[in-house]
Amino acid sequence: MHAELQLKNQICFRLYTAARLITQAYTPVLTALGITYPQYLVLMVLWEDDNLPVNDIARRLVLETNTVTPLLQRMEKQGIVVRKKGEQDKRQQIVSLTDKGKQLEEEAYAHIPESMRNQLSACPLNLDDYMNLANELDSIINTLKK
Repeated sequence: MHAELQLKNQICFRLYTAARLITQAYTPVLTALGITYPQYLVLMVLWEDDNLPVNDIARRLVLETNTVTPLLQRMEKQGIVVRKKGEQDKRQQIVSLTDKGKQLEEEAYAHIPESMRNQLSACPLNLDDYMNLANELDSIINTLKK
């Protein structure tokens, strides 16, 4: 067997597994809030900058618009966001938070950070380690995104 093809030598496996387990760790709190992890990602973008075109949301999440659009449609049905045509470009869809979507930020803040701190408390990494890891992952993402 080629050493380069062994699972133990794959950074991709570690990234995949860490991402999957972190997403799984978020699930109980997000379920209590009535949202999914992908919806939480959209909300974080809108909490930072509300009233964004679908294309901007997709770009920030490094996703295609055809992935984000059905997600936004479900969020609209839940009363979390509204979509309207752009004023300058009628082909553009502008996504805005509803009052419910804005309230979810407070609820998320009240529960998510503490929950994640508790779940990761046994990990030997400190805040600086996590920030360095985030920077390293940003480098990988920026190198690979098209």
